[in-house]
Amino acid sequence: MTHTILVLDAAQRSALAVTRSLGKLADIRIVTADSTPSALAAQSKYSSAYLQSPSSADEPEKYLQWIKQVCAENRFSLVIPVTEITSQLLLMHSDQLGDLRLPFASYDKVMSLADKYRLLEQAKAAGVPVPEFRLLSSSAELVAESISYPCVIKPCLSRIYTPAGWISTSVKLLHNEQDLQDALASAPYLAQYPFMLQAFIPGTGAGLFCLYNQGTPVAFFAHKRLREKPPQGGVSVLSESVAVDETLKGYAMQLLDHVNWHGVAMVEFRVTPEGMPYLMEVNTRFWGSLQLSIDAGVDFPRLLVESELGLAGAVPNQYRVGQRLRWLLGDLDSLYLSLKGAYPLGYKLKRVLAFLTPSLFNTRHETNRLDDMGPGIYELKTYFRQLRGRA
Repeated sequence: MTHTILVLDAAQRSALAVTRSLGKLADIRIVTADSTPSALAAQSKYSSAYLQSPSSADEPEKYLQWIKQVCAENRFSLVIPVTEITSQLLLMHSDQLGDLRLPFASYDKVMSLADKYRLLEQAKAAGVPVPEFRLLSSSAELVAESISYPCVIKPCLSRIYTPAGWISTSVKLLHNEQDLQDALASAPYLAQYPFMLQAFIPGTGAGLFCLYNQGTPVAFFAHKRLREKPPQGGVSVLSESVAVDETLKGYAMQLLDHVNWHGVAMVEFRVTPEGMPYLMEVNTRFWGSLQLSIDAGVDFPRLLVESELGLAGAVPNQYRVGQRLRWLLGDLDSLYLSLKGAYPLGYKLKRVLAFLTPSLFNTRHETNRLDDMGPGIYELKTYFRQLRGRA
C-alpha cells in the first residue's frame, strides 16, 4: 500500500528535511505545499507534486477552506505542517476538517506546552525547575515599582490568533524601568493579552529533541550551535550533534510523561554557570536543524510516521556525536554581519578563517546535496534575486 503524505510550509528548511527523509521510504509518496508559486522542499526530487495554498498566517480562513478541499480531493494518510502557525491553526479547527490526520497530540495538550504560563504550571507540577514568574492579564495590571530587575517580559503565546489574523509576539529582557516602557510601547498587544514577568536566569541555552508515541518515549537527540545568524544569537547556521545530557533528559521526561505527550517536542532550558537547568519553553513541532539529527542517525520524521501509520521500523539506541550541519548561505550572511559589525579585528579574522576551513569529514550541507541538487540550486537563485532586490 502506498501512503501519500502532504508536507506543508514547504519554504522551510525543516520541511525539506521531512521531504527528503520520508521520500526515501518505500511506499511513501510526498506532496508539498506552501503559499508561494514554488518553494524549497518542492524542488526536491522526493516531492512528487506541489500545491500552492493561501497563506496560513495572512489568510487563515481561506487556508482552512483550501486544506479542507485539498484533503477531500486527495487521500492523504498524514498531513505534516512544520510551522507553529499552521500547526496550531489546523489543530484549532480540526473538528471542521473532516478526516485530516495530524501527527500531534490534541489541541488542548499542545497548548498546555505552547502556552508558556500553562507550561510552567505543568512543569512545577511535574517537579521540573522553572524561573520565578507571575502572570498578568494585561499591562494594566503592571505596577512598575514592584518589578525587580533584570527580568523578562514574556507573552504567554508566541503567536496569537485573532479574527484579523495572527499577532507575532516577542520576549524582551528588561534591565530598568526605561526598558519596560520601551517594551510596552513596542508591543501594543501587551495591553490586551496575558503575559508573564519572569526572573532572568543567567547562563547558556540548552535543548533536547524528543519523540513520544502516546505517552511513551521513543528517541532523544541533542546538539550545540557553533555559529548563528545574527552572530550574537539567532538561527543556527552551523551546529554539531552532542551527547544527551542525562539531567536535561530526566527533566524533559518528567514533563512529557506528566502530560502524556505524543509527537515531537523541542524542550529548551537555560543552564546557570553553576550547572542548574531551568525550563524555558517547549516547541511542539519540528525544529530548524532537523536535518542534523537525521544525518547523525536519529531520523525523527521516519520514526514519527512509522509510529503514526503502524509501519515497522528500527529505533536507534545511539547516534553519531560530532556530526555537523552547515547552512551555507546562512553561514555566509553570518560572516558578512560579523565583518560589518563592531567586533574586534581578531574576532573577524577568526570568523573568516573558520568560514574558509570547514571540517570536511564530519560536516554536511543542509540544502546542498549531490543526490538531490534541486533545493540547493533553487535556494541560490532565490538568494541572488533577494540581493538584487536590496541593491
